Amino acid sequence: MKILYATSEAFPFAKSGGLGDVAGALPKTLKKNNVDIRAVMPLYQDIPDEYKRKMTKIGDFSVQLNWRHQQCELFYLKHDNVFWYFIKNDYYFGRPGLYGYFDEAERFLFFSKAILSFIPKYDFCPNIIHCNDWQTAAIPMLLKKQVQAGCGHHVRTVLTIHNIKYQGVYGAETLYEVLGLYPADITSELEFNGAINIMKAGIYYADYVTTVSPTYAKELEHAYFGEGLDGVIRDVKWKMTGILNGVDYDIFNPMTDQALPFPYQDVAGKKKNKAAFLKEQGLNPDKLTIGMVSRLVELKGIDLVQRMIEELMALDIQLIVLGTGDYHYEEFFKYVQHRYPTQTSIHITFSNALASNIYAASDLFLMPSRVEPCGLSQIIALKYGALPVVNRTGGLNDTITHIDEGSDEGNGFIFNEYNAHQMFEQIKRAKRIYDEEPERFNGFVKQAFAANFDWEQQSKEYYRVYEIVDGSDEHEGRLI
Repeated sequence: MKILYATSEAFPFAKSGGLGDVAGALPKTLKKNNVDIRAVMPLYQDIPDEYKRKMTKIGDFSVQLNWRHQQCELFYLKHDNVFWYFIKNDYYFGRPGLYGYFDEAERFLFFSKAILSFIPKYDFCPNIIHCNDWQTAAIPMLLKKQVQAGCGHHVRTVLTIHNIKYQGVYGAETLYEVLGLYPADITSELEFNGAINIMKAGIYYADYVTTVSPTYAKELEHAYFGEGLDGVIRDVKWKMTGILNGVDYDIFNPMTDQALPFPYQDVAGKKKNKAAFLKEQGLNPDKLTIGMVSRLVELKGIDLVQRMIEELMALDIQLIVLGTGDYHYEEFFKYVQHRYPTQTSIHITFSNALASNIYAASDLFLMPSRVEPCGLSQIIALKYGALPVVNRTGGLNDTITHIDEGSDEGNGFIFNEYNAHQMFEQIKRAKRIYDEEPERFNGFVKQAFAANFDWEQQSKEYYRVYEIVDGSDEHEGRLI
């Protein structure tokens, strides 16, 4: 069984969010466990030269887009033992950044068709193409409606929904201009409020659909979470499952993190890092410190923090924030820094090194997301010994074990409704334990250190999905 993993981004080549982390780690883990997997992504302008210099050109090929053709070059690079293909077309991808252009639909419909165009010309014919988010969700539709992969066998597809908020909704004329499909070709699987919805088409036409946590898979059946596609999700739940994302501990590990002054894996080492970083930030290492590393947008629950900031500061806690996002949230945190200069350290930017130090220095990690398909930050926080305070949603529900009153079990604090006062009550509980029962608090930190969300188990679940889709489920455990 051969797998082609199709993604619009992947660490360390080009990354904007969680998809990039997953795409950088999952193929690597599957390959380590003897799965015949390769991966493909665009050759963006912003891919670092250190990787471009190592790439080898395989050849040229042409992609038909309605009445015209686009010429492409195909490169490859072996990284972490995975064979990566890079599709080069400077018209679509020779630009700064990854996303946000006026012709976004055309760019990624082209990318999807380019993947199917190079497959029969070179030496890897997959049994399954694993697609990710709307940028490659057209592939299942193209295979069913327009393009033959030319492999001599039926190529099946898996689609992973990393965040259903981003669906690829565009005018119907896009299909004609790029794919040559007429209005009559726009069936109910593709139509969405008079437009086309690429994610919707991918969900219907894919042979199997996964999401990035079990709770998120259930949530998507409801209108509050489904972003207009909850009915579609209910239609296909017979071929859908949630698989929790893992984390690459080769990257996120306080024992090997070069950004930290002291490598550590215990409470004593964490306290050394906390003291060093807080001294640098002008804060008190003896006080309860809350960290946030987040995009500053409404979905991340920033409005809850905004609502309760005065009450939080009255608890005599310290707050360290790292992130960028919506202007009004950035301005809010600048105001917080000005008003509470001895209790806060606000960084309206992004820095991996600064993020590592915030994880290491924080006693609590605040992640009050309104919606969180999986979440990576709370898993990293656990590894660095910071107890997450989270809303009970998506992957936050699947990764954090709530610390109940009187219990010595748990690794974080969960509030059950998206409510600022419930969030505040959990922070108050955490501070009381920190102040009055320090040994008990340290016991929870030790449980956080012990939590394990590496990709080994999750990769086995993906392989099981591949077996089901390939019709070879009787060979469960054949390779892993």
